[in-house]
Amino acid sequence: MIRRRPPPPRLALACAALACLASARLAAEEPAKPTAAKPAAAPESAGSDAPAKPAAPAPARARDEIHGLLKLGPSLTDRGDYEAAEIAFRRVMNARDVAPEDLKSALLGLARMYRRQGALTKAVAIYERYLKDYPADPRSPNALLELGRTLRDLGIYKVAINRFYSVLNSTLKLEGESFERYQLIAKTASFEIAQTHFEAGNFGEANKYFTRLRLLDLAPADRARAHFMSAYSLRLQGDLEGAVTALRAFIDQSPDDDNVPESRYLLAVTLRELKRPQEAFAATLDLLRTEKSRTTADPKRWAYWQRRTGNQLANDFFETGDTFNAHALYTGLLELSAEPNWRLPLTYQIALCSERLGALDRARTSYQTIVDTAGATPPAELAELARMAAWRLEHLNWREKVDQQITVFFTTTTGKQALSAPAGPVRPAAAASASPAKTSATP
Repeated sequence: MIRRRPPPPRLALACAALACLASARLAAEEPAKPTAAKPAAAPESAGSDAPAKPAAPAPARARDEIHGLLKLGPSLTDRGDYEAAEIAFRRVMNARDVAPEDLKSALLGLARMYRRQGALTKAVAIYERYLKDYPADPRSPNALLELGRTLRDLGIYKVAINRFYSVLNSTLKLEGESFERYQLIAKTASFEIAQTHFEAGNFGEANKYFTRLRLLDLAPADRARAHFMSAYSLRLQGDLEGAVTALRAFIDQSPDDDNVPESRYLLAVTLRELKRPQEAFAATLDLLRTEKSRTTADPKRWAYWQRRTGNQLANDFFETGDTFNAHALYTGLLELSAEPNWRLPLTYQIALCSERLGALDRARTSYQTIVDTAGATPPAELAELARMAAWRLEHLNWREKVDQQITVFFTTTTGKQALSAPAGPVRPAAAASASPAKTSATP
């Protein structure tokens, strides 16, 4: 028995859809065919009853098929079935007597599909063709916006900025457009110009454009975004003092904005770079403590910036010898998660801080917690940490033993206990003095 090989899975949906359209077209044509048993009826007079509704003409059926493909293409694009979407759009483009509006829709849909797929060069070519063939089309400003974004993704920043300026010029030529739509497109193009300067590394220009945007009549979220990007541009430009002022103003004016966690991180890092450690410490505590109530809105986003800010600042404090502040930050970070993979490394750092601060009993307890939690056969990601904690425990035990021996040695040689000690040479003290010297040579 010969079996027909099925079509490739990625084309199955498109083939099925096209086959359904073809079947529907054949089914619509079938009643119009004459049969031998029943000859075609003669034309009826004007006074007779109304004839049966004739089948839809072929051009109408073709338009229905094209409109179905134009609906199918974007749906396939959103699903990630790019090859099937391209087939649908190209069938429209290659259709006989396709309407200009349908051809425009197919071109824009194909360009969008290429952009979603990551074929940016192909997307640029389609957008350029569309704008060349239909420069005065009402959809040309949106096409220019997408073209500019695609060029920016390719790293062609100068040309992208020119395309965004073309958006501003094209909106002035549109006829019958509402003032609100013109404003929206113009503001979007202005945002894209500022963003392109930022991504190109022109932070001075980016700050200038984002500052201008804040003066426009924008939605609160857009104004907050422009404010944040302006402050970020100042930091990257090297104006750290200006960045601190702008970041604090942004946090005060837009406390519920999505960019507040990152702004607090940037504020803490910038203050640290300005050699203002106590202010950096306070900014980090604000992120860990006062913003805890906001984590319910977007817990993953807040947790990311809390962990990143706390870890970076705590490590900086620890490395520069500010052990007290480092200990406080590591302790605050413990509350962010109950997962062992998060808590045990922080517990180890807290133990190191306790050693530096002279709280050896606390350090020993922290190391023992790591060893006990990891178990006899710790998982691979915790094995090294458990080994280091066990080594630190041995070191602390050795250190305590040495301290005790040294204490005994110096006590017996001061003469304070000699009054109660028996006469004769003090041999235990001599033996004790040799032991620490030998042991202290060990790493």
